Amino acid sequence: MNLETMVLQLGSGMLVTVEIFVLTLIFSLPLGLLVSFGRMSKNKVVMTISKIYISIMRGTPLMLQLLVVYFGPYYLFRIKIGTGYRMVAVIIGFVLNYAAYFAEIYRSGIESMPVGQYEAARVLGYSSGQTFFRIIFPQVVKRILPPVTNEVITLVKDTSLAFALAVAEMFTMAKQVASAQTTVVPLMAAGLFYYVFNLLVAFCMERLEKSMAYYR
Repeated sequence: MNLETMVLQLGSGMLVTVEIFVLTLIFSLPLGLLVSFGRMSKNKVVMTISKIYISIMRGTPLMLQLLVVYFGPYYLFRIKIGTGYRMVAVIIGFVLNYAAYFAEIYRSGIESMPVGQYEAARVLGYSSGQTFFRIIFPQVVKRILPPVTNEVITLVKDTSLAFALAVAEMFTMAKQVASAQTTVVPLMAAGLFYYVFNLLVAFCMERLEKSMAYYR
């Protein structure tokens, strides 16, 4: 295997890693907000279901969740699954897992807001939806950016768990190439990729946090 072939293989794995990362964020962030509403709901049934969901997602390994999402349809409903479902199962597993973490982050941010802001908005004639999305949520976003950044950085590294379903992301490709070539260079390249990726994520989140600062 020449250098060009190795680079192409690692590049294909890198694209899969980025795809898992981006799709997970796109779907888990809004889902986490919905789950946080359920967690804070005055309806005890909805609140209990949300609490159980969050407890299971946070209390069991992500790898186990990926296996359940992939094999569950067959063992529970006898639905035949093919290799094409692997990537879909990875995205579903990651989204469900990270939505639970984001839900608790959202909840902590929303519950930290002073009650007086809700009362003032009500006096000014704002509806509940307008109050939340125009007044409360922008402040919540600023407060939760640090913990969200930590979860996003963790997500970059967790993408390597996709190997559990034989999805060839960056780390899986690096292991395969390293095994075939009996060299650690591909693994070092993968490590460098994750480090640079996380640096980029941290930089973007820091810029976002500064742009939302109240005072310059």
